[in-house]
Amino acid sequence: MKDTIVLFTWIALGHLMPMVELAKLLSKQGMSVTVVIVDLMKDSSSFTSKTMSRLSAANPTISFHVIPPATEGEGIDHMFKILQEANNPLSYILQSISETCSVCTMVLDFFCTYALDVARQLDIPAYLFHTSGAYDLSMDIYFPTMDKNLDNSIAEIGNRLLHVPGLPPIPGSHLPDHLHQRNRPVYKTFINIFQRFVQYDGMLVNTFESLEKKAVEALGAGLCFPGGYTPPVYCIGPLITVPEKKGEERHESLVWLDMQPKKSVVFLSFGSMGSFSEQQLTEIATGLENSGQRFLWVVRSPAVTNLLKKLDPQATPDLQAILPEGFIDRTKDRGMVVKQWAPQVEVLNHESIGAFVTHCGWNSILEATMAGVPMICWPMYAEQKLNKIYLVEEMKVAVEMKGFDEDIVVAKEVEDKVKLIMESEEGKVIRERMENMREKAVEALREGGSSHTALEEFLKAVRN
Repeated sequence: MKDTIVLFTWIALGHLMPMVELAKLLSKQGMSVTVVIVDLMKDSSSFTSKTMSRLSAANPTISFHVIPPATEGEGIDHMFKILQEANNPLSYILQSISETCSVCTMVLDFFCTYALDVARQLDIPAYLFHTSGAYDLSMDIYFPTMDKNLDNSIAEIGNRLLHVPGLPPIPGSHLPDHLHQRNRPVYKTFINIFQRFVQYDGMLVNTFESLEKKAVEALGAGLCFPGGYTPPVYCIGPLITVPEKKGEERHESLVWLDMQPKKSVVFLSFGSMGSFSEQQLTEIATGLENSGQRFLWVVRSPAVTNLLKKLDPQATPDLQAILPEGFIDRTKDRGMVVKQWAPQVEVLNHESIGAFVTHCGWNSILEATMAGVPMICWPMYAEQKLNKIYLVEEMKVAVEMKGFDEDIVVAKEVEDKVKLIMESEEGKVIRERMENMREKAVEALREGGSSHTALEEFLKAVRN
């Protein structure tokens, strides 16, 4: 029977796409790979089916299975309920695969840690896949210890500095919102999930060692789980989705970038779930116009509040209605506004791009790192405030957009930070640091590099 690795994740693109990249990497190493994906919403079936059709067509050597949600509902608590309910159908899928193949290992997205019970019941080794970096993983593993030592909830601590092994001091307010209130069910859910990270046989992290050296060293030394055992950590990244060139018509944004001078364009994009109020869009537009800089701006429809609905954004924005009157006409000679989406990896690697205004999602950070593009940080949700601290204070390859944690970032701040990166001596130094980090990322992926070696060590553990 052929050995098969089963990867288990959920439909959120920030988690799904890195897992698919891992599947492709393992397949290239001669492994048989199956990816099992939990869908979250019954009314997103069209989005899911299109996504799966595209992935299956692009990756014929990989098998894909989708587990539909057992119940309907909203919010993050219900999301975890769906992920937990997926254990039974996952077990059936694994048993079905076992009729023709030997499931030698499971790799679980960290949100899918409930499935560790299935792996243990079937006596299958299980590895964590952390789609964020080692910095965030260190915080996650240490957080249960921190929780025991704190007298108050994070919400009551405010900006008091917290200390985590391998990390710079972190204001309590910068922790993800779901960790702020001890009395919320989701808080207890995350504590339980974090406590189980050390029960895995190993942890795969989408990073490379020289990017997060101190955090990787702290994890390896067991400092984040004092008094206990920390499984081996394999830094195998950066895993990013690189589009295959098949002679298709190029996106309009790339055609426009071809006509711009080198390093002259500021790219603004805020991820698959990043959207703003009309008031905030007006401030961004005013700041860009006043900066005098060239820009490429991806605009989504004004925000909805439901997390699950954000996963399947369908609305197309009416740019004339939501942007300041005359803005597009006044800036047409030096700016381009794109609805909903642009091919981010290709855009970041275009020679015309000089800076990236980003929500600090980990995938976007890795894509910018591989392109050597300096960042302006505008964190919005999840662990993105932690990522901002790392980029600005530790790596020093980015600057912070002040006011990101208030009601509105004003136009003057947008103008000032864009000009700082594009025009100032400080911006030049940041760009040089980022280019140096790009070279280290490329080196890590080469044969004999740290990420290449870590993948070989993981495969050796799997095959043994």
